[in-house]
Amino acid sequence: MADKPIRADKATAVAELTESFRAAGATVLTEYRGLTVSQLTQLRRSLGKETSYTVAKNTLAKRAAADAGISGLDELFTGPTALTFVSGDVVEAAKGLRDFAKANPKLVIKGGVFEGKAISAAEVTKLADLESREVLLAKLAGAMKGNLSKAAALFQAPLAQTARLAAALQDKREKEGAEAA
Repeated sequence: MADKPIRADKATAVAELTESFRAAGATVLTEYRGLTVSQLTQLRRSLGKETSYTVAKNTLAKRAAADAGISGLDELFTGPTALTFVSGDVVEAAKGLRDFAKANPKLVIKGGVFEGKAISAAEVTKLADLESREVLLAKLAGAMKGNLSKAAALFQAPLAQTARLAAALQDKREKEGAEAA
């Protein structure tokens, strides 16, 4: 398919899509059949500035994906297909698509690409179920702080035991001294 010549205007569109595939951290393919222009505009706004939602011809999108070195998407390019190119937080974009699809059942998530590998619609949903990057980092920091606190207590334990032993020996000598006197 990639060896057929294409017109100059289509070559430009393929080059733009190829660059979008390469620049995006993830790409999600959706079917938008039955959605109005205002609903698509609402979807674009809800995805944020770091995510673009583009409607493209399947043949051009297939060629662009192949040019970008992405495989495994050919079966997803059926029917009206829109591409969601995610440059920012993939989890937030997946949540936005999932939530919009719940509110508007006509939007169907077909699958996509994450870190250069094809993923299914179920895997996109799993991404949406993850907590945001900030929450995960906060949990990691809390776990690390807890382990450091345990380590500090462990290192202080021998010193505290030595102090208690010295106090006990001093008390014992004072008792023995009082009994001897």
